[in-house]
Amino acid sequence: MSPKNYEELFFVDTSKNVWNYSLFTEEDIRNFQHGTHYSLYKVLGNKYIKVLNTYGTYFAVWAPNAKFVSVKGNFNDWDNDSHPLNVRHDGSGIWEGFIPYLNTGEVYKYYIIGANDLNKDKGDPFANYWERRPLTASVTWDLQYKWKDKLWMKNRASHNSLDAPISIYEVHLASWARPDKYNEESYHTYEKITQLLVPYVKEMGFTHVEFMPVMEHPYDGSWGYQGTGFFAPTSRFGDPQGFMRLIDAFHKEKIGVILDWVPSHFPYDAHGLYMFDGEHTYEYADMRKGFHPDWNSYVFNYSRNEVKSFLISSARFWFDVFHVDGLRVDAVSSILKLDYSRKDGEWEPNAYGGNGNIEAIAFIKDLNRTIYRDFPDVQMIAEESTDWPMTTAPTDIGGLGFGMKWMMGWMHDTINYFKKDPYFRQYMQNDFTFSMMYYYDENFLLPLSHDEVVHGKSPMLYKMAGDEWQRFANLRLLYSYMYTHPGAKLLFMGNEFGATQEWDYKSELQWDLLFWPSHVGMKKCVQDLNSLLRKEPGLYAKQFSKQGFEWVDLNHRAESVLVFKRKGLKAEDDLLVILNMTPVPRWDWVVETYATHKWKEIFNSDSKEYWGAGDVYNVDIHSEIIDRENNICKIKVHLPPLGAIVLKQTNEKATVDL
Repeated sequence: MSPKNYEELFFVDTSKNVWNYSLFTEEDIRNFQHGTHYSLYKVLGNKYIKVLNTYGTYFAVWAPNAKFVSVKGNFNDWDNDSHPLNVRHDGSGIWEGFIPYLNTGEVYKYYIIGANDLNKDKGDPFANYWERRPLTASVTWDLQYKWKDKLWMKNRASHNSLDAPISIYEVHLASWARPDKYNEESYHTYEKITQLLVPYVKEMGFTHVEFMPVMEHPYDGSWGYQGTGFFAPTSRFGDPQGFMRLIDAFHKEKIGVILDWVPSHFPYDAHGLYMFDGEHTYEYADMRKGFHPDWNSYVFNYSRNEVKSFLISSARFWFDVFHVDGLRVDAVSSILKLDYSRKDGEWEPNAYGGNGNIEAIAFIKDLNRTIYRDFPDVQMIAEESTDWPMTTAPTDIGGLGFGMKWMMGWMHDTINYFKKDPYFRQYMQNDFTFSMMYYYDENFLLPLSHDEVVHGKSPMLYKMAGDEWQRFANLRLLYSYMYTHPGAKLLFMGNEFGATQEWDYKSELQWDLLFWPSHVGMKKCVQDLNSLLRKEPGLYAKQFSKQGFEWVDLNHRAESVLVFKRKGLKAEDDLLVILNMTPVPRWDWVVETYATHKWKEIFNSDSKEYWGAGDVYNVDIHSEIIDRENNICKIKVHLPPLGAIVLKQTNEKATVDL
């Protein structure tokens, strides 16, 4: 990159260690200060460029309260004073400069003398690469990469839209598999992860993969949710290009990639954002808003325009530079609510006397407006655990503007239902069916995530009631219900084969369980449910429409048999789902529904392939029209114990009751 004009050439003093050079335009500065610069990663951080026919590295950092800022690293023996940056004289608080002959791959930090003459060594908030922890320096790097996913990017709207099948496999990269499962310091490279994970997700039939935070973070025990590098994939597994190749490989197999993104808080590690230049630069100064009591971390100052530009730039960065297909925004409730996890007296109401953080709400709306404007074929997903209204409604009608929201109520009610002895389920039917009372309020995603299999909550398998056979049957039944319920799906790694231990980030998944037929059967059941979801438009084409679902029979509480219909764009796409929630087989069970054709069984959760008994199934289903005027059909089916069956109409007309 050459100087923008001859005036800049005149001001470059080549006798200094740091040349006075800038990549910023006046428009950049104005937008940054107004909170509307959403591609800051193009001008802040380190950039390997050419100035006056000399290659080197340009540095720019925002430190508005600093008195002195320099770059230090191995290249200058970590000298505090030899490479000082120049502060701009426009009040922006940006320090910048060009260091000639400094290549990529150099470790560095900013030495900052800030308010109260406090001296700090800080990592670069905009670094794209960091030293592997426990080391904490940033690394000069470029992100040159030749993407091979042109076809995916051209067509990805059809994979990410709300009328497409969406089933997400949630993954913690470090603990999905390790070279040494007994060594928590043992990590596969991005290349090895690509070799192992991509074919597995393809084999399982998931449409998307979601990574728990891969942004750089110092402490493994935070699972990535306490981040220091908002523009860098973690170096635990290799360099940024390695992560790009992983995403590229998923796209080649037509699998979307979603990242967990954490704009709600950050840790107090010395090299991170906290008290960056001796003042509360990124966080609120008022600790009633600026400190998060649950996570012992600090909350971004959403009222500060430069911080807003920083956060939205981070979100855009992952879409723009890394081609990701969605962001799952963590802990949205904690962003929106001033009283989140705070007692009376520990928070101050907003100007209207309410508990909403007005500037944070504005930030969320601007975030979603910007992402969907620039990347209309992606998804922004809210982990919002309360009943905040209109989370997925467009911002122009007062909504927050997300594409989807985690359906936490469905998750809690469903798990509580399956924990109960089947005898008592007859008394819990209202709780079980309650999800459809509010389902249409939002665009919901059904999550069985990592949060449900840690901290003493037990693995999914041992949440289920009954003996070993019943637990497996119940879990297959739960998954069958999940995949046939309207909405997108998310399943945490290990859930798909029935892990018997809680998730442990220090180890790896219990892959040895796949020597047992019961766990192989569970895995096969999830594979087939993913296949069913992909193949049957009735399960996704109207998944967010009231026309896509119909309760058929809720009148058999004592037997705990529930029947509903999923509807597609055409009548022949409709599916009939029958759930038998007790361990009692039901023979010649009668269901009446609107139909004109015979039905066939296309899925049975009690199949022998799934480690079910396999002795209750339907080869030829009796289908008889009993009301010709209204096309009401009576069918007789056999229901397996603790089983789900899915029926689809055939081309053969049902018989008529004369």
